[in-house]
Amino acid sequence: MKKMLTSKQRATLRAMANKLETIVQIGKSGITENVLKQADEALEAREIIKLRVLETSLLTARAACHEMAEALSAEPVQCIGTRFVLYRQSKEKKIVF
Repeated sequence: MKKMLTSKQRATLRAMANKLETIVQIGKSGITENVLKQADEALEAREIIKLRVLETSLLTARAACHEMAEALSAEPVQCIGTRFVLYRQSKEKKIVF
């Protein structure tokens, strides 16, 4: 069973996410292998990433957030409007709570 984030950890991650640039975008093709690969590599490198669902996508940001979190074994941190934030601890543990 994967470890859930505490509300304090989630708050810390939300504060960090404010400064992040959106690095992965989900378009009309939805969540493709390429999008998953890009997000997976970014999570391993940074641990926390911000993603965006474009207007052309058939998915809502919330649906995409849950689908991506499930596929990448990541924790959804936040979902606001068309953007959402995912967190997954990497082997190097860059973010320390």
